[in-house]
Amino acid sequence: MKMTFRWYGDSDPVTLEKISQIPGMSGIVSAVYDVKPGGVWSEESISKIKTSAAEHGLEFEVVESVPVPEDIKLGSSSAAGLIDNYCENVRRLGKAGVKCICYNFMPVFDWLRSELEHKQPDGANALAYDEKTVLEMNPLKGDLSLPGWDASYTKAEMQGLLKAYEEIGEEKLWKNLETFLKAVIPVAEESGVKMAIHPDDPPWGMFGLPRIITCRDNIKRMFDMVPSVNNGLTLCTGSLGADPENDLVLMASEFCDRIHFVHLRNIKRTGYRKFEEVGHPTDCGSIDMYGIVKALVDGGFDGYVRPDHGRMIWGEKGRYGYGLYDRALGAAYITGLFEAIEKEKKI
Repeated sequence: MKMTFRWYGDSDPVTLEKISQIPGMSGIVSAVYDVKPGGVWSEESISKIKTSAAEHGLEFEVVESVPVPEDIKLGSSSAAGLIDNYCENVRRLGKAGVKCICYNFMPVFDWLRSELEHKQPDGANALAYDEKTVLEMNPLKGDLSLPGWDASYTKAEMQGLLKAYEEIGEEKLWKNLETFLKAVIPVAEESGVKMAIHPDDPPWGMFGLPRIITCRDNIKRMFDMVPSVNNGLTLCTGSLGADPENDLVLMASEFCDRIHFVHLRNIKRTGYRKFEEVGHPTDCGSIDMYGIVKALVDGGFDGYVRPDHGRMIWGEKGRYGYGLYDRALGAAYITGLFEAIEKEKKI
């Protein structure tokens, strides 16, 4: 596997110099952030990320993410042209040496939490989710203010999106995903790029919005739509692990040949649809990190890994979930897991 680290560009307080000092770090995961979803990334912008990374001894082989516009998810009249633009981005990234693109097909928002600074017993702050808090909000009344919700939409735009998704439902969203995949995956094959869809976070519907990449059966359905190895998965243990019905060790084993990117993080489930993010080691939470890594190693996984969301520890302030210290600790722990399990397998 290759250990990587999320980097949000020059404005990220976690600099490339700091990332390069983490033992075992091979590269960064980044994106072009100044182009709206649906636009085409310039080759100069892509090259700049690659050059900046190389100056610090880091590779740029994973993009997270190339956003999928809402009009593609909704199957709007503009979808075909936007898919063409998406394909052009895949071509340009492949030309620049990118091997994997992480993306998602989540309506309206990429992730959702009810709290950004949940205080933990040891004094750390962490992201947390409580379904009760979320359901007390009403986006149609304009009182929704939750971490992960896209606040750039006006009240009228939000009402329109919620109505549009209510009308298409899950099955039409599946159909629109299939249309997207059948157009993009052949381009990815030609470009040497593996597409890796990110599961819905959290993996259940809310506010009437459909969510489809939520469980083993749905992931298999997506694979069967386009049975190319380039049509793959980002195995996010924190996203899928929020639902105790998801057997992550089984998924890691069954889907190993289609898992191209892994977000390894731990969460602690504290009630029905209620969880908080914790330190990466297995004993910190509800996720069997050892079991997942062992299943990946046993299956011959050779893709990309990154420590996902970290807590704010040791007084650090920064981008919520993406500070340096806890993610660096997570990277060291994960690297150790892989080394130990790989050596055990050779004995």
